[in-house]
Amino acid sequence: MTTTMETKSVQPPDQAPESKGIAGWPAAAKEYFEELKMEMKRVTWPSEKQVKATTGVVIASVFAFSAYFFVVDFIIGRGINQFFKVMAK
Repeated sequence: MTTTMETKSVQPPDQAPESKGIAGWPAAAKEYFEELKMEMKRVTWPSEKQVKATTGVVIASVFAFSAYFFVVDFIIGRGINQFFKVMAK
């Protein structure tokens, strides 16, 4: 049993004949912004309370990590200085 496959030339939606070339960019831009507007309506935005809470967590984390790295850097720096003092004798 032999089957034949036909191939169809299907263009992607972003390459429709009316949007090809420089002359089609206004239509493509309009379509893009319409789709963008629809997509932005589907976005679930956080509440003001959630934004404030996560911002507080981020700020606290930044300070905690900076303090941690300051202490680690200070200890390692002191250790290296002591090592060189001992080796210089």
